[in-house]
Amino acid sequence: MTMRNNLRRIRPWELALTAAVMALPLVPAALPIEGFAFVRAAHADEKKLDTSRLVSVGGDITEIVYALGEESRLIARDTTSIYPEAALKLPNVGYMRALSPEGILAMNPTAIIAVEGSGPQEALTVLKNASVPFETVPSPFTRDGIIAKIDRVGTLLGVPDKAKALEAKVAADLDAAITDAEKRPEAERKRVLFILSAQNGRIMASGTGTAADGIVKLAGAINAVGAFPGYKPLTDEAIIEAKPDIILMMNRGDGAGTKNEDLLAQPAIALTPAGEKKAIIRMDGVYLLGFGPRTAAAARELNTAIYGG
Repeated sequence: MTMRNNLRRIRPWELALTAAVMALPLVPAALPIEGFAFVRAAHADEKKLDTSRLVSVGGDITEIVYALGEESRLIARDTTSIYPEAALKLPNVGYMRALSPEGILAMNPTAIIAVEGSGPQEALTVLKNASVPFETVPSPFTRDGIIAKIDRVGTLLGVPDKAKALEAKVAADLDAAITDAEKRPEAERKRVLFILSAQNGRIMASGTGTAADGIVKLAGAINAVGAFPGYKPLTDEAIIEAKPDIILMMNRGDGAGTKNEDLLAQPAIALTPAGEKKAIIRMDGVYLLGFGPRTAAAARELNTAIYGG
């Protein structure tokens, strides 16, 4: 069983996606909503934030703004903000971890809302010193983390009622997907190895506390290498010992990443159950790992790809 999307021309944002995923912060899976520490710029106070000219940094943040029906406030977005398609018409201020403060300030924003981990720090310092309100929103890779993120963005935009309505809709969708996935007995759950990259035969895989680990669990499967945090290169012995039933990768399109046949040709991969069955699933990276309003749909799609319809 080999699953893949149709090959297409590589998009600029996809080249930066691997680095973005690796730099995602590690967040304890059980962290409760009330425990989130929201980071604010030193100059920001509790008065209503002027978001009439908003720059959104982070695909999940931009998607939430659109889902709240507040996209008219947006004047620019970052490279990872590619959904919905209408967002692509906005000026691009650059990759979320390589922001140019000059480019952002040239847009004359009244506020910036960015996902946790945006930077570099030097750019953030310049923006904060320019007295542009800069709000950072944490992005835990859990069901509760998504709901808290929607709540925070809705509060910053001054539309708490819209946020509550969206939270209820997304929570119900997530709960249904999770409940469905949890019906499968533990003994029947498949082991999934998420491979971030496989350049030069070196397998970089996802451990715990990552977006990949989070979506695999939401889909009712087991992270085959859940013994370490973050992303790490695996030895051949570790790959064989992991015994993955499925290999999961981001679909980067033609000309980027490792092709299925090349991956399956690696001796260690070939010796795994996934390699023997040629069981490789590829999904759009932003959709799969975004942890925004579409995550329930992504979890369902992954569940179906792993276990069948």
